[in-house]
Amino acid sequence: MKTLILNGPNLNLLGKREPEIYGSQTFEEYFTELQFKFTDIELGYFQSNIEGEIINKLHAVQEEGFDAIVLNAGAYTHTSIGIGDAVAGIATPVVEVHISNVMDREDFRHVSYISKHAAGVISGFGLKGYDLAVESFK
Repeated sequence: MKTLILNGPNLNLLGKREPEIYGSQTFEEYFTELQFKFTDIELGYFQSNIEGEIINKLHAVQEEGFDAIVLNAGAYTHTSIGIGDAVAGIATPVVEVHISNVMDREDFRHVSYISKHAAGVISGFGLKGYDLAVESFK
């Protein structure tokens, strides 16, 4: 099994940005923990603050041999019809993840252009949501 974790804008700032919401651990630190936890799964990681790069990566996952995608599109979740269409247009299953409980935040975060096309949505469990998403593909 080969699973891609795909993070969107501002997730490169984890550990620094709003630690009261997102925690104090960097994603790189957390990704290392995931690799030790899921030794039976080949985990890949890609992060971009650029919408088109995220869409291009979604288009490339099948060619790159990924069987599953854990996608935290960050704020693009609520604004990008293009990312939603890219998820709809690929055969690789996607689980949408959010570190915070988006339903307990601003109203604009209650809308997702990805959820309709995702196999599932995990929200509000902190970084543990990535564990749950990876586990869901086993």
